[in-house]
Amino acid sequence: MTLYLLQYLIDSVLPPRCPITGEMVDSQGMLSAQSWKDLSFITSPYCYACGFPFEFSIDEGAENLCAGCLAQRPRYDKARSALTYNEQSRNLILGFKSGDQTQFVVAMVPWLFQAGAEYWGEADVIMPVPLHRWRLLRRRYNQSGLMGSALSKRVGVAFVPDGLVRQRPTKVQGHLNASQRHKNVAAAFAIHPKRLGDVAGKKIVLVDDVYTTGSTVEECTRALKEAGAAKVFVLTLARVVKPRRL
Repeated sequence: MTLYLLQYLIDSVLPPRCPITGEMVDSQGMLSAQSWKDLSFITSPYCYACGFPFEFSIDEGAENLCAGCLAQRPRYDKARSALTYNEQSRNLILGFKSGDQTQFVVAMVPWLFQAGAEYWGEADVIMPVPLHRWRLLRRRYNQSGLMGSALSKRVGVAFVPDGLVRQRPTKVQGHLNASQRHKNVAAAFAIHPKRLGDVAGKKIVLVDDVYTTGSTVEECTRALKEAGAAKVFVLTLARVVKPRRL
């Protein structure tokens, strides 16, 4: 039985529905018109370094930086995100991340492809932010890995799912402030010894679900650049855009 026939049979028994509103849609993982309306996509203008969206353009064509990046540039070279993190995108991501709704990746890949458009001309490798092995066993899949794998097929860039490893378990970061997040993930990541050749001299797209304070991707970047990565481009499905208290 082919994959397409299997999907047809599943859709016949369980008609595809929008993961957010429950409305019937054309295929599994797609969104209804109402859900599209409530999502907020990030478009230019934004910070050249971290991708934080600006309310208005300061100097079109210039490499404009937000206040945070003017004070201290991130370790990574650029970060881009598809969506702002609001109630609608939060529900979508939580269902995908913790609710076994892996079909959502079908809708997400085009958004990630567009958000990272400036990367694809030079990217060598796509890598996901890893889960610790115990969390991976409980969840059964890494949401960042699913996005990275599907995106790799779309853009034709090599996917290395185990390039980074999480050396120690870390706390769930949802209720931590910026300082606590930084301490929580400090030195938590390392390069898999067998993947050093996939890192040294390479331009790497690092994929994750949500960019909040940047602590996780900063630590991943530290490990990648210490192993000789030429550049690290961060790509997340969503990012928090409201200032956070330290």
